[in-house]
Amino acid sequence: MISDQAKKEINTWVAKYPEGKQSSAVMQALTIVQKENGGSLTNELKQAVADYLEMPTISVQEVATFYENYNHKPVGKHVVRFCHNISCMLNGSDELISYLEEKLDVKTGEISKDGLVSVKRVECLGACVGGPMCQIGDQYYEKLTKKRIDEILDGLK
Repeated sequence: MISDQAKKEINTWVAKYPEGKQSSAVMQALTIVQKENGGSLTNELKQAVADYLEMPTISVQEVATFYENYNHKPVGKHVVRFCHNISCMLNGSDELISYLEEKLDVKTGEISKDGLVSVKRVECLGACVGGPMCQIGDQYYEKLTKKRIDEILDGLK
């Protein structure tokens, strides 16, 4: 269930921790497995990570459900993780999320009809000074406006 390539990547993280502490690599392991499997984690994949890291399944489940960067159902090719915490909210994130949903004809938590984009509200992305902001892949987009959202979406393929 975990490819040889993913195991190699996970092992580079496991090697950073003391022997017997391989469970410390759980967040990176989940990220690697999620990326390799279309952007979401099934229960079987979480079980495979638990088995590979020799840790209780419940511990993997706790990590996977606590952090918002893990998806538990299929997502679009690009996941727009839009912050709606206090700094972003006060700067208009709720209005921009509504704009994004209308523009893409998709609700938060769903996938656009073309399968290209999913929209996800998240509590905080740690870039409060740049709010309102979102993350797509590894890229942060700060001080968003409707015009800037249009430009960003036009650049997605």
